[in-house]
Amino acid sequence: MDRLDHLEHLDKHLVEELAQVARETVREELREQSRKQRRTAVLYAASGAAALYAGGAVALAVGLALAIGLPGWAAALITAALLGAVAYLLRGAAHSGHGPHAPHRVVGGTPPPAPPGGLGMPYPPVPQTPPMPHTPPDAPHRGA
Repeated sequence: MDRLDHLEHLDKHLVEELAQVARETVREELREQSRKQRRTAVLYAASGAAALYAGGAVALAVGLALAIGLPGWAAALITAALLGAVAYLLRGAAHSGHGPHAPHRVVGGTPPPAPPGGLGMPYPPVPQTPPMPHTPPDAPHRGA
C-alpha cells in the first residue's frame, strides 16, 4: 500500500511538472508572436506617417504651382477642393467592397436540400396519403 501512495505522489508531481512546462512554452510562444505583431504594427504606423507627410508635400507643391498664376488664397482653395475630391473618391472606393449581403433564401424559391448547419433534414417529410377509396371512377381529377 505504501508503494502505491508513493506512485500516486509521483503521478501528481509529473502532472504538475508537465503543466508548468506547457504554461512556460505557451507564454514564450505568445511573447514571440506579440513581438512580431508589435514590430509589424510599428512599421505600418511609420509607413502611414511618412505617406501623410508625402501627401502634405504634394499638396504644398500643387498649391505653390497654382500660386504662380493665381492669388495665394485661390491656389489654396483649389488645392483644398482637389484634396477633398480625392478623399471622396477614395472613400467611395473603400465602400464599394462592402455591398449588401445576399439573403440566404430566395422568397418563392425551392427549399435548400439540407439546413445551413448540415444536420438532418431541412423539413419534416410529407406523409403519403393513400388514394381515396370512395371516389367514383368517372369523377374528374383535381390536377386535370
